[in-house]
Amino acid sequence: MAATRDGYGQALLELADNEKVVVLEADLGKSTKSLHFRKAYPERTISCGIGEQNMLLVAAGMASSGYIPFASTFAIFTERAFEQMRNGVARPGLAVHLCGSHGGTHTGTDGSSAQSIEDLAIFRTLPNVTVMHPSDEVSTRILTKRLATSTNASYMRTARNKTPVLYDDTPEDSIQIGKGLELKNGSDVAIVACGVLVSESLKAAEMLAQEGIQATVVDMHTIKPLDTDLINKVAERCGCIVTAEDHSIIGGLGGAVAEHLSLTTTTPLERVGVKDRFGESGQSDEMLELMELSAPHIAKAARRAMQRK
Repeated sequence: MAATRDGYGQALLELADNEKVVVLEADLGKSTKSLHFRKAYPERTISCGIGEQNMLLVAAGMASSGYIPFASTFAIFTERAFEQMRNGVARPGLAVHLCGSHGGTHTGTDGSSAQSIEDLAIFRTLPNVTVMHPSDEVSTRILTKRLATSTNASYMRTARNKTPVLYDDTPEDSIQIGKGLELKNGSDVAIVACGVLVSESLKAAEMLAQEGIQATVVDMHTIKPLDTDLINKVAERCGCIVTAEDHSIIGGLGGAVAEHLSLTTTTPLERVGVKDRFGESGQSDEMLELMELSAPHIAKAARRAMQRK
């Protein structure tokens, strides 16, 4: 078990050999795990205080000067800097990499004011921006390192709480930006998930297997660009799809898959995610159950999708 934010912090250290890599913080380096880079390379770390808008524009200036900036804060606070991400980063096409930690309701006890359930959706609307939500520490580390050679800006969401490590024995070359990962192969229903709900989807697949239902499980860590080839493949094989995310069902992974399917196929889709509401304060597992995001709810959605074939 490990938190995806730890993978982000480790990746920054592994990227440090590239002297163009710089790190920016908005007073939350301890929480986002960029503090490890700061301690080792203080001369390449910029503390912007509680000034997220300023942090994004400083990062934009550095990107335009040839640096590779990684900026981080809580996911909910990245939204303060949406205008700067739009006009200062995405519109001029600058490769600034923004990481929002503590995303989703799985954050738990901080309550709804700190639970970003819309971040993936709002950043997905911006041209020239890659959007990712990895599922474990290993894939977060690998994907963060890949961003250093990307010519696009990016938004990555990480989580505070520990989740199962899924890719310990997986070759790094198989984890690529924009390419989903098929973790389980089945022909009855496809569960396409991201972030903390990937492990819950694997649990749901085990529950379904006890009923004789064979589920495909896909880790769709990149929301934009969406791996539409993989979506098409599992849609053809399974005939129905469930999306699962700790994010609003509006505009996130479920929205992206729905948009694609509406143009290409009549494959039934069920979306598991935060319905049109805010979260509450509770422990992480309590929140998954309260918001109907846990494995049993994913399994229920799979049964509903199969009935619609």
